[in-house]
Amino acid sequence: MTTMTDSSVREFRMPDVGEGLTEAEILKWYVKPGDTVTDGQVVCEVETAKAAVELPIPYDGVVRALHFPEGTTVDVGTSIVAIGTGKAAEAPERTPPPEARRPVLVGYGVSTSATRRRARKEAGGPARANGHAPVTGGRPLAKPPVRKLAKDLGVDLATVVPSGPEGTVTREDVHAAAAPASSPSPSPSSSAPASYDSARETRVPVKGVRKATAAAMVGSAFTAPHVTEFVTVDVTRTMKLVEELKQDKEYAGLRVNPLLLIAKALLVAIKRHPDINASWDETAQEIVVKHYVNLGIAAATPRGLIVPNIKDAHAQTLPQLAASLGELVSTAREGKTSPAAMQGGTVTITNVGVFGVDTGTPILNPGESAILAVGAIKLQPWVHKGKVKPRQVTTLALSFDHRLVDGELGSKVLADVAAVLEQPKRLIGWA
Repeated sequence: MTTMTDSSVREFRMPDVGEGLTEAEILKWYVKPGDTVTDGQVVCEVETAKAAVELPIPYDGVVRALHFPEGTTVDVGTSIVAIGTGKAAEAPERTPPPEARRPVLVGYGVSTSATRRRARKEAGGPARANGHAPVTGGRPLAKPPVRKLAKDLGVDLATVVPSGPEGTVTREDVHAAAAPASSPSPSPSSSAPASYDSARETRVPVKGVRKATAAAMVGSAFTAPHVTEFVTVDVTRTMKLVEELKQDKEYAGLRVNPLLLIAKALLVAIKRHPDINASWDETAQEIVVKHYVNLGIAAATPRGLIVPNIKDAHAQTLPQLAASLGELVSTAREGKTSPAAMQGGTVTITNVGVFGVDTGTPILNPGESAILAVGAIKLQPWVHKGKVKPRQVTTLALSFDHRLVDGELGSKVLADVAAVLEQPKRLIGWA
């Protein structure tokens, strides 16, 4: 995790905070050169392909240098900050910032054999601006897509003059360096990337959670054969039960809404039809039936779609499930969902009804066999006890992996969820 570069300086390296991730973007530094830090103090916040995570320093000392500015994507295993730990590191005491606290960090630590180094930004040194010479004696600072572009064009990044922030090599720099070699008299189209009207278009880099979600959805859609079935159901009694539970003292301070009862309905259906709670092991050519339910709840956040899950949701009472849902939602909104909370899911619910749409055909969360989409609950004319009456109605959609879930099993699960929501007291009770 750490190495000694001399007797008084330790290099704190970017850890693997999400089981196998290869890089993370530095979102915010909480310290600066000269600050005193203590074991467990948060020094920065980084964003991985899964979530935003705060990194604590594992020892006491004084910050000597921050090797990368905010907004830089850094490989796992690369040193990001130098900490003086000997007598030479002594400095006036400084009260840690209010953000400094000891967080829970998942997957902390990497082997030194897996580290890769990039060029450093020396704290307090001269900033590299347009026209300055490229970095020498170290790896040029550039993001992975720019490195790939340079490789494809046959450009040595060490020879490129950087124009980006803090001496970062940009795509334009690479194209400019490639132009002389590709043509003695380069035309505008060969010396620069395709132009666009910045007043009419906005380019948004695909990275972090959005990048991981895109890759996962493409992989899922073209790996698992999806089947989606639909059912429209009268949930008037469910809506009445929600209002009753809100008045119950046992649920005081808990998050009580239709999603709570829908989640319980799905858990009831899974208990009756456990084969739906499974995954496909391509390597072993086996179906893995799970005897536990880690219930995923799709959540839209400013960083993109994430799917944290409630561990062992099958074993929770209704009040416990309400508490778990409340914690999951609030943590996601704050952007504090940990990588561990998004791993190991078995079945997922996505509530598209909050956006006012009737339903959708959801794509499976990778590694899972089923996902339930819940549409908007609307007052509609409905035949009830032989008469047309206004009733609260919604449409449910269940997508499942047809390699391990056939039409009969998928239909039974969806029908069971609908039956629970039509008669919630009889099937759920007050548990």
